[in-house]
Amino acid sequence: MVRVRYAPARKRKKKKVLKQVKGARGGRSRLLRTAKETLRRSLYYSYRDRKTRKRTMRGLWITRINALLKEKGFSYNKFIAGLKKAGIKLDRKILADLAVNDKAAFGSVVDAAMKQ
Repeated sequence: MVRVRYAPARKRKKKKVLKQVKGARGGRSRLLRTAKETLRRSLYYSYRDRKTRKRTMRGLWITRINALLKEKGFSYNKFIAGLKKAGIKLDRKILADLAVNDKAAFGSVVDAAMKQ
């Protein structure tokens, strides 16, 4: 019976891991054990921080909206409540974009929300 050797499969597996940690410094990109550890951490961080990025962006949008509302003399929470009462379904991302790029359109949305 022919002897089965694991060398080709092991080499493929090792190359796959090392390719994924190519940008790491020192032994982290050359030694298999540390490379696996680096890869495991990096995958965990990327998963975790995708969630964090969403949270951070929402905070940024709220800050931008609030800054323009303060100039007009309104509070953020009353503005959001007014939007809901008026039936205006714009999310915070769109509102922040309007606040930065199209102040006239944002002003009309604010007026519509504050009439309620």
